[in-house]
Amino acid sequence: MLVKTYAAAVQGIDAIIITVETVVRPGFQYTIVGLPDTAVKESSERVRAALRQSGFELPRIAAVINMAPADVRKEGSAYDLPIAVALLVGSEVIKAPELDKYVIMGELSLDGSVLPVKGILPMAISARAAGFKGMIVPEANATEAAVVNNLDVYGVSNLRQVADLLSGKATIAPTVVDTRREFAQASCRFDYDFSEVRGQENVKRAFEVACAGGHNILLIGPPGSGKSMMAKRLPSIMPPLSLSEALETTKIHSVAGKLPRGSRLMTVRPFRSPHHTISPVAMVGGGNNPMPGEISLAHNGVLFLDEFPEFPRSVLEVLRQPLEDRHISVSRARYQVDYPAGFMLVASMNPCPCGYYTHPTKRCTCPPGAVSKYLARISGPLLDRIDIQVEIMPVPFDELSSRPEGESSAAIRERVARAREIQEKRFADEPDIHCNAQMNSRLMQKYCVLSDVSRQLLKKAMMRNDMSARAYDRILKVARTIADLEGSADIMPSHVAEAAGYRSLDRASWGQTYTS
Repeated sequence: MLVKTYAAAVQGIDAIIITVETVVRPGFQYTIVGLPDTAVKESSERVRAALRQSGFELPRIAAVINMAPADVRKEGSAYDLPIAVALLVGSEVIKAPELDKYVIMGELSLDGSVLPVKGILPMAISARAAGFKGMIVPEANATEAAVVNNLDVYGVSNLRQVADLLSGKATIAPTVVDTRREFAQASCRFDYDFSEVRGQENVKRAFEVACAGGHNILLIGPPGSGKSMMAKRLPSIMPPLSLSEALETTKIHSVAGKLPRGSRLMTVRPFRSPHHTISPVAMVGGGNNPMPGEISLAHNGVLFLDEFPEFPRSVLEVLRQPLEDRHISVSRARYQVDYPAGFMLVASMNPCPCGYYTHPTKRCTCPPGAVSKYLARISGPLLDRIDIQVEIMPVPFDELSSRPEGESSAAIRERVARAREIQEKRFADEPDIHCNAQMNSRLMQKYCVLSDVSRQLLKKAMMRNDMSARAYDRILKVARTIADLEGSADIMPSHVAEAAGYRSLDRASWGQTYTS
């Protein structure tokens, strides 16, 4: 007897429908074909044990299980449940008249319970696109799949429950999630707020400008100055996620298995902070079973690299192409996958190995030339992709204890959102450009026109600080963003002056001498 059940396989951050074709006949042998990995091949033992523990007595059967399309590799234990259902129907233990209307996914425990799996959200999207009526998933994954509209999602906890549902012996209410309402309620909840930060007004302003234009930012300052503390609050002032961005972000984290049980759509921009011992593969993604890396997990959010020069050179250099292209293609001998990588890079570093080169009261103990050597760990092409470089100093105790609460993140986010709306209208006809930081030379010539006064001011600033030529374009992009924050159609001299002040490392004297 031939039985077909339907499952799904993840490719990149999307999924394709897999047909599990099962032929059952008298005998003893189980054969699984269709490019299965070891976990799929081992499913026969798990499935037989789960069937027995669930009270199902199968006759002595042989089964040939083909997973089509056969040229797509099937990985993981998520195919246990569709295989078990196919064996039950094929051996005529149960009848399932509507079997072809459902995509079924789930790992089976030996006691028959259904365990959660990765990548349910893209699978649900694929099931709806393929015209399926519903999806049967582990109970822990039900709310994640129910984010997809027009798809009946049934969360199950054990194999017996699945059999009763398909045979009509029991009914289960489909899981319902009001995606838009819950998204609207939760999109402005943050664990950290800028109102908790005392002082550091210049750094808050730099963060506001960076978020408004999508600019990458580097913080340079001694230990204890608040670099990491302020970076954690950055998502609270970024523009809220749109529903499409939230869906795409949730898909990535679902595939990587980073969503907590019972989660729905991600409503806050991701903040990823990998340790500096991370490998290049963990940063870009890939592996034997391809998974998104940190740069993809930070998509639509922030990738924070603390102790920037301590990262291996090979790890830092893999950031260059994703920063420009906003996606990463991982090519290996057996596969090629594309992952989105539209993140905002936020990095922090000490000014020297001992950390106190720019400290106002503590003495630097580094030998001559150590500061320049420390900065040289970061390549010029990578620094070229960081628009804002700002120095940060510790807040004195008197100011720390006497200052009132600062401006709230909500107030800052409101200004940032207005600036982004201006840029969305400006680049409406540019499909690959979303913010000022992504402008190319053609767009800069059109939208970053300077008056004679502004041009002379920029010339003097570059000559006085002996800035490199690469600083010119960066200053213009940041100045355009500052003008957008003020609602100005033209770039004013004050905007240029502020933007030029955000290029600390472009001064030729930085790292050579320092006077407090």
